[in-house]
Amino acid sequence: MKAVITVTGKDKVGIIAMTSAECAKYGVNIVDISQTVMKEYFAMIMLCELDGLAVDFVTFTEEIKKAGEASGVDIRVMHEDIFNTMHKI
Repeated sequence: MKAVITVTGKDKVGIIAMTSAECAKYGVNIVDISQTVMKEYFAMIMLCELDGLAVDFVTFTEEIKKAGEASGVDIRVMHEDIFNTMHKI
């Protein structure tokens, strides 16, 4: 299983480190990452494998979202099924 994780917010030191640490904490493997800073705003998209996920998907999405909020960024997780369903429409 794969998921796309997006991270957006004001740029500051440690956003990538915090997000990757949260992924590692829950057994999520980062396969690809793209990030940019537009003026003072940070945007990142990560493709992740969930095969080693240590908790259920909903718990992971809730916990990483909380970690993002505590760090002042918005983190969203979208399961690959969302994209596969959209492709069929």
